[in-house]
Amino acid sequence: MAQLLEKRLPEPEEPPGRIARLVAFAATHRVLLHRIGLATSLAIISVSAFIFGRTLIRVDPRKFQEAFAATGADQIAMAFGLAAVSYLALTGYDGLALRHLGVKIPYRLTALASFTSYAISFTLGFPLVTGGAVRFWLYGPAGLSAGKVASLTVVAGVTFWLGMGLVLAVGFISDASAIAEINNLAVWANRAIGVALVCALLAYLAWVTRMRRRGKAVIFNLKMPGPILTLGQTALGVIDVCAAAGALYVLLPKGHGVAYIPFASLYSLAAMLGIASHSPGGLGVFEATMIKGVGGSSDQLLASLLLFRVIYYVIPFLLALALLGAHEAARRWRSLREAMETTSLDSED
Repeated sequence: MAQLLEKRLPEPEEPPGRIARLVAFAATHRVLLHRIGLATSLAIISVSAFIFGRTLIRVDPRKFQEAFAATGADQIAMAFGLAAVSYLALTGYDGLALRHLGVKIPYRLTALASFTSYAISFTLGFPLVTGGAVRFWLYGPAGLSAGKVASLTVVAGVTFWLGMGLVLAVGFISDASAIAEINNLAVWANRAIGVALVCALLAYLAWVTRMRRRGKAVIFNLKMPGPILTLGQTALGVIDVCAAAGALYVLLPKGHGVAYIPFASLYSLAAMLGIASHSPGGLGVFEATMIKGVGGSSDQLLASLLLFRVIYYVIPFLLALALLGAHEAARRWRSLREAMETTSLDSED
């Protein structure tokens, strides 16, 4: 009898965890959080527009053309090469996410979906919407549901932020004095920011490890990758960010006097602000942050930034559109050919 009562008694519910409380808070104060996010985006765009607009007014067209002409073919070639490395690392974002989700997709399709989704979302902005739509278009016929594609997009996004965070932390710790010349903060303050970022990354690693061992979801109903895949995500993110920063770094005018490590940290910060602003491709926000941070001749730096936009954003965007069109044409041709073969077989019977 006692055993039957024990079986009937409900198990005590565990108290809600921090994530559950955070989700509940976000759901309850959704309107307020939306307004705060909108106000933050508008503030970032307003400040950036002021800095960028003031820079454009001071640009001398003649010096701007001279800066373009002074950019060597070797600089452009290196920028293209580093941009290719960055996009190659981005294909690993989807590869790791698919492995975590337990889905087997040929690398050719993974590379196409990853490259096109990032090339389009980088240019149009709103990566969760634009990138997710492109991924669903390509992964859907391969058998991935909308939920799987959404999970993949979230995991790939976490990879990006892990890389950004680590590059930013390394720059603030290893070259705090150079960073101080950019952000005008004390050296100890920059080091403290870097240490705080490292602690945050380690805390995230410990957190996902603990949650994975307990078999619980981390973000809503999604189980995030375990410690090994998280380290892989971080490594891929660092490769991507460093290569992308290098593509702009090699285009800078000679004699700029900025070391690569603090420059990569500045690039990460500019990219983060561009994403937070929700402007397409971070246009204006990214440039204003880089101009304010690097300093020097605005004419030469603006020419470098414009070349970088063309190499890293415009050309991949146009290539992505062409690849999507070719892929869709090939898919429709296969469907038409299969339909014609089926009709031919039916007529013979």
